[in-house]
Order: sequence, then structure tokens, then C-alpha cells
Amino acid sequence: MDRQRTDRYYQLLEQMVDAMNDPENFNRDHFIEILTDIAKFFRLSKGVTEFYKTISQEKIGDGEVLIDFDDGSEGRPIVARRLVTRSMAVVKGTLYQSDNVEPLTDEEKHKLDIMLRALLGFVSLNRLQNAVERMGFFDENNYPNLRSFKRAIEAINVRHALSEYTSACFNLRHFTLINQEIGREKADLAMRNYFLLITSLVGKDGIVCRMGGDNFVAIFKNELTEKIKDAFLGAPVFYDESNDKRIQISARAGLFSIPEEFILEHYGFITEKIISTALIARQDGNGPIVKYENALLEMKEKHMKLQAKISKALDNDEFRVYYQPKVDIRTGNIVGAEALCRWECDGKIIMPGEFIPILEQSMEICRLDFHILDLVCRDIRRWLAAGRKAVKISVNLSRKHLVDVDLLDHILEVIDRYEVPHRYIEIEFTETTSEVAFTQLKQVVMALQDEGIYTAVDDFGVGYSSLNIIREIPWNVLKIDKCFLPEDSDKKSSNTSLMYTHVVSMGRDLGLECITEGVETLKQVETLRNCRCYFAQGYIFDKPLPAHEFEKRLDNPHYDVP
Repeated sequence: MDRQRTDRYYQLLEQMVDAMNDPENFNRDHFIEILTDIAKFFRLSKGVTEFYKTISQEKIGDGEVLIDFDDGSEGRPIVARRLVTRSMAVVKGTLYQSDNVEPLTDEEKHKLDIMLRALLGFVSLNRLQNAVERMGFFDENNYPNLRSFKRAIEAINVRHALSEYTSACFNLRHFTLINQEIGREKADLAMRNYFLLITSLVGKDGIVCRMGGDNFVAIFKNELTEKIKDAFLGAPVFYDESNDKRIQISARAGLFSIPEEFILEHYGFITEKIISTALIARQDGNGPIVKYENALLEMKEKHMKLQAKISKALDNDEFRVYYQPKVDIRTGNIVGAEALCRWECDGKIIMPGEFIPILEQSMEICRLDFHILDLVCRDIRRWLAAGRKAVKISVNLSRKHLVDVDLLDHILEVIDRYEVPHRYIEIEFTETTSEVAFTQLKQVVMALQDEGIYTAVDDFGVGYSSLNIIREIPWNVLKIDKCFLPEDSDKKSSNTSLMYTHVVSMGRDLGLECITEGVETLKQVETLRNCRCYFAQGYIFDKPLPAHEFEKRLDNPHYDVP
């Protein structure tokens, strides 16, 4: 290949790679133009790419087949590639050339093969991301899930129309009894029909989504509130249409009418209001439907009392660190642990769910996070001094720390004060939806890694984050929340199973160490092993342990893993 053609080849390769590595601005028409220029450069008659979710689907031809270039002339295959991903998806590419053009030289075939391999890698990652996105917005029973709810809220917010809407969290009343009365299958149909009824009332300007079980959330136009409240109070729905059988279903609900002055920093600011209000609605004596304004006064008073106790508890060193082991399922050995906070108050242990949400409402959460980091570093120093084999300990930091421009220095000050080698510390962050905070998070993660401190994206899946959180930020570890982990009753073909497989595969393809939380059964351990996720955390191995019990585990750091 002469110098001029070589220069042109590298120009085309650069254009293709640039287009593939800029997903935010990806333009398919422009990309096809680049592929067409490449095809003409190599005198090709046709280019075909194929994608199959499984090898079985490949065998029966059940997949996507794209012909991005075809000049209509007869041709024969001259370069072909087949790629099988870790999740057993299949990507194939075949390039054709007609007999009436100059054949490719060996050098040209080699360069064309490089381009084809790059293209197949892009197609593979792109299709897997699309599969995760598609499965991400519906549960395995085909109800819209919380990710769909988040997307709907963000779309309304973009239109600056949130104040025109009311959101709700509702739970079907006495549904356990309905299950017992008419049977699980018919009860599921009754739930579906009640969901469809509420969905029809909400209309196309809103959405109804399932949180799990018989719990739902919705957002709808303000003028529809009274009609929807009537449906919450009770409506007949069919559970056996062939025999014209119906059952009355009602719901307890918490409502939040979004005010004009409301600023959406995170969609969780809406869900926390309706969920807390719905919990009050479920308590006897509060009525089946509670508005957020009514619940707020009661909750605010309770939180203020608890807030005062928490501040004193921090001063009095009442918070303890518990360690939940992380286990390599290949060897059964402890490879790390997560530091979890417990509050020892009046001789009782208070779980984080009762005080962390309150602390998150102020900067006190940052004070608690650093207190836990201090306790962890103190423990690691003691273990090392006693000759114990220490392991990497992960510490959670709230998103609120991102406003601290000296966060890295503050973290290093604690770690280095105890002379803890940086390799023993891992910092976990949850995702953020703010563009500014996202940039700050990326900077902090990279700075921590420069100091040899591991970083993890925590609870991937719970925050309903976009894939940007793992595409844009160079994490070391992807912590997969238990909501992605299939239950023992889930089939391999279920949405949950397929999604878990793809999430692990995508994490591994991106070079991330994957660990799954909430592992509780032997079958789930086998699921991890089959998906090549070799690190687990959950009750099947150990509950969170106080420091003295965890130290005993460090002395005998092996679990029997089937």
C-alpha cells in the first residue's frame, strides 16, 4: 500500500474510532457514511453485521442482521469474523467483494480485518448496553419499574411542568388475603387489571410503575387527583372474565402535589416524600389516603427529636462499625469487607435505616462518614500491629461530600494519621444525577486512584443511574445490588436473570471487578459462578459483624463454598 493510500487508511480508521467513542453525539447516518467510504476504499461490494443474544438464537437465525453497505453487485466473502461475548452473545461480521474488481492484497486484508474487529467490538458493547437499557425499564412481569418512574419525572422536569403534577405511592390493601381467597394466579390478574385501571385514569401524560410486590408509584396531572383518589378508595376489577367474576380492590396511598417552588435535584426527593407519606397512610388511624403536607408535620417533629439525639450520639461516640465480609467464591476466602454503621443507644442497636435518611438531610452525614473512616483505620492499624492479615475495607461516603473541594486531603489525613497502607482502603460512592456533581465525582475518583485507594460505585441498579456512571468514571469495582440478583425461583430466561448476566458481563468487559451484594442462597452462589462474578457479600457467608467478631474471622478467613 503506497504512502497516499496508507494515509487515507489511517484517516478512515481515525474517523471510525472517533465516531464509536463519542456515544453522546453518535450519529448513525454519519457513521454509515464513514463505513461506506471504508467499503469503497477497500473495493467492497457489501458489508453485513449480525447480533444474536445467545448461541442458540444464532443457530436458528433469530437476531439482528444489518447491511450497512451494498452496491448491488454479486460478491463473495473475503473477510469474516465471529465474536462470542462473556454473556454468550454472538456478533458476526462478513465483508464481500465482487470478482470484477482488483482483489485485496494481504496487507489490505490485514488492515481491513483490524477495522472489522474494532467494528464488532463496538457493535457488541452497543447491543449489550441497549439490551440492559431495554430490560432496565420493566420488571420481569412487564410492569414499568422505578427506572421508568425516574425517566418520566425527568422528562416532565425538562418541560418545567412538575408543578402541574401530583405523585403518589400506593399499596394494595389486604392483598395477602385476596391471594388466599382467589389464588395466586387470579390475584395476579386482578392486580394487573387494577394497575391498568389506574393507568387508564393517569393517561398518556403520566405513568404508573411497580416498586415490587403490591406497591406502586405514579405521577399524574393535578386535575386527575380526585378521580384517582376514588379509585384508591375502591374499584371492582375482573379476575375471571370468562365467568364474569370481579373483586373489589382498594389502596392506601401517600400523595405529594409538587409545588411551584420545588427544585428537582434528584428524583429521589419526590419518592422519599411519597414513600414516607404512604407509610403513614398504612398505619391505623391515619386514613387510607394521606397528603404529604399532613404527614410532614408529624414526620418533621419526629425527625427533629431524633436529630438532636444523633448529634449527641456523635459527641458521645455511640456509633459503632460493623464489618460484613466479602468472599471469593472460588476459594471461600475473605478478600475484604464493607464497613457498616450501627448506633448503640440505651443498650439497643439502631439500624442505619432509622437514622441515615435523617442525617442525609444535613451535613451531619459527612461527620458520621469520617467517624466511620476513622474507626476503620484505627482497626486496620491494630490488626497490622498485632500481626493479623488485614484485608481491604470499603467505606461509604455520601454524595454530600462532593461539595468539599478538599475532600481528597481530608480522606488522606485520616488514613495517613494511622499509617494505613492505601491498598487496604476502598471508598464507595453512589451515583449522582447532577452534571456538576458528576464532574466532581469523576475528579475525586481519579484523585483517589492516583493515591492507590480503590473506588467502587455502590448499589449499581438501586439508584437507577444511567450507564454514564460506569462509562465515564474509571472505577475499580462495580457493586451490583441484590435487586439485580435472580431469586432461586427465577428461570434463566427471566428478565432478572438475563439482566444480571449482562450487567456482570458489561462490568467485566469494562475492566471492573464485580461484586454482588445480598447473596443468600447456594443457588445464587451458583448463579454468580456461572456469570463469572467471583466476589460475593451476603448472609450466606456472614451478617455484618462487630469488630471483635470480624477479627476472629480474619484469624480463620475461610468459608466452605460448594
